[in-house]
Amino acid sequence: MKRLLLAVTCVAVVLGGCSSVGKKKVAVRQAPVKVATVQAPALDAKGQPIAHVAFRPGISSVTVENMAKKQGCTGGVGAGLMTPPGPVEVYRMVCDNRTIYQAKCELRQCRAI
Repeated sequence: MKRLLLAVTCVAVVLGGCSSVGKKKVAVRQAPVKVATVQAPALDAKGQPIAHVAFRPGISSVTVENMAKKQGCTGGVGAGLMTPPGPVEVYRMVCDNRTIYQAKCELRQCRAI
């Protein structure tokens, strides 16, 4: 009985050691992320300066972009979150014709400002 236990233990050690010998460690490289820089127009359609704010997507960004598209506002980076994430959020989108489309979303129910 002791010999059987010793033989099983030896086989387990040999097989466990063999499985780690043949494997090579593969280094995983992450591709660099390219960030496109978009210049906001300096002046809007009325001649007022447009403040450049870094784009931050929010939960309702796509909804606001679709609302803006229905009003004829296209282009730019998209609808960016202007307020901290929460139950009430304000989004802003700069259109191709230099107008600004803003929307206020309360609990994911959005309406234009």
